[in-house]
Amino acid sequence: MGGGDYAPVSSLRRFTDASGIRNPRILRFLADSTGSSSTRHDGAMKPLSGLDGLFLHLETPATPMHVGSLSLLTLPANHRGDFCKAVRRLYARRLALAPVLSRTLAGMPLQLANPVWVQADDVDIEYHVQRVVLPRPGTQAQLEQCVGRLHSILLDRARPLWRVYVIEGLQSGQAAYYTKIHHALVDGQAAIALARLLFDPTPRGRRIPPEASSQVSPGEHPGLGTLAAAAIKHDAAQYLKFVRTLPDIVRTLTGLRSSGEASAQIAGTSGFAPRTPLNVAITGERGFAGISVPLDQVKAIAAAHDAKVNDVVLAICSGALRRYLKDQGALPGVPLLAAVPISLREPGNTEYTTQATMARVSLATDIANPVRRLRAIRDAAAAAKSATAHARAILPTDFPSFGMPWVLHWLASLYGQAVLANLVPPLANVVISNVAGPQVPLYFAGARMTRYWPLSIVAHGLGVNITVDSYAGAMGFGITAASSVVPDPRKIAGYLQAAHKELLPR
Repeated sequence: MGGGDYAPVSSLRRFTDASGIRNPRILRFLADSTGSSSTRHDGAMKPLSGLDGLFLHLETPATPMHVGSLSLLTLPANHRGDFCKAVRRLYARRLALAPVLSRTLAGMPLQLANPVWVQADDVDIEYHVQRVVLPRPGTQAQLEQCVGRLHSILLDRARPLWRVYVIEGLQSGQAAYYTKIHHALVDGQAAIALARLLFDPTPRGRRIPPEASSQVSPGEHPGLGTLAAAAIKHDAAQYLKFVRTLPDIVRTLTGLRSSGEASAQIAGTSGFAPRTPLNVAITGERGFAGISVPLDQVKAIAAAHDAKVNDVVLAICSGALRRYLKDQGALPGVPLLAAVPISLREPGNTEYTTQATMARVSLATDIANPVRRLRAIRDAAAAAKSATAHARAILPTDFPSFGMPWVLHWLASLYGQAVLANLVPPLANVVISNVAGPQVPLYFAGARMTRYWPLSIVAHGLGVNITVDSYAGAMGFGITAASSVVPDPRKIAGYLQAAHKELLPR
């Protein structure tokens, strides 16, 4: 078995010299992961940002706020031993390199403000890394149903907010690896950074000097006075920042008004989204399905229509949702709107926190011809991106949180219990996210990852989420759905395959 730990930047040259690696893509992967700020040892108390706190306070049993992924792993031909135990050993070694996995929540007095992150005294690896065995015959459909059930379960806030499941019994002989982590800890880009710490670009893994693998020192567990002081200090800083930037905000919003109205007309995003069966109150049960398409085919489609890869992703999703709703006799006569996350990160920023906003993009589902639909989506996406770009500098990811936990949790509970999602017009019909991942094959505890599909969050009024991650020449489409809204997400997966094929250049 492989699975040594990541080398720090100072030992990167020694590792590459010893291993003989010269592949420029692997070297770039190594440099990205070892140079990340996310590898710093940090046992200090860390306040949650306002945006990260939202994911905690809006969580209910019907709306878990964790994200995840499902991977298929091919074990080496000469593999011997217990793979799940090997995964536990790997996590135990790499906790020192990923302190985010040791973070736990310390609540504020009376929950008046956001909690803070502190380093846990101990991380129970056997709790966090679990084994699951599928019943025979161990099909892909059984795997996806199992992952949907696991994705329905809330994370325990008394522990670090992540769990891993090694799933055995697949008829292919592979192992599956499902992991989930709370969105208060990571967004899509931070999750990619974390994956760089856990996966290796070679089967043998990478080793680090013994002195670099010391365990993370647990942080001091703050008392009530310390927590209250942290809340006051954080909120005071955010209020001061807001006052200082208020003139810029006013000027930017004033300038955006005319350009934003024009962009909205092009993008078809003025007003609300049409009501569909996907946009109702949901229950907590989740379904999942995943497909993969070749990245070079997606790029060929984009090149043929002067579009971007993200435009093609939106067009594939549009074609699938159009057919799914049409089969139910529920396709609206006006376009569906997608909520599309847009990263606010500066280049090289891999901090473990959420730094993103949302744009609304027309999916042009009122257009039957797939090529014309793609071109309409291309224009709408460009207009939405242009409008968002003007506001990026003033969009906050942190803000004061005093009193917010009570208010937000009450509103989240009320929204679902009162079934307001069935009455309030939706702002969007579906969430579609596209994240660029590593293009070199990766290994986990010596096993090669052959397929990768992301899982994400659905909510009241947004019962379907399609998240796409590229990996090693493929694009993995992960469909996360509320089972009360979409009983069989494999139907949407099949329509995604069909929508991709109809866009291929003839």
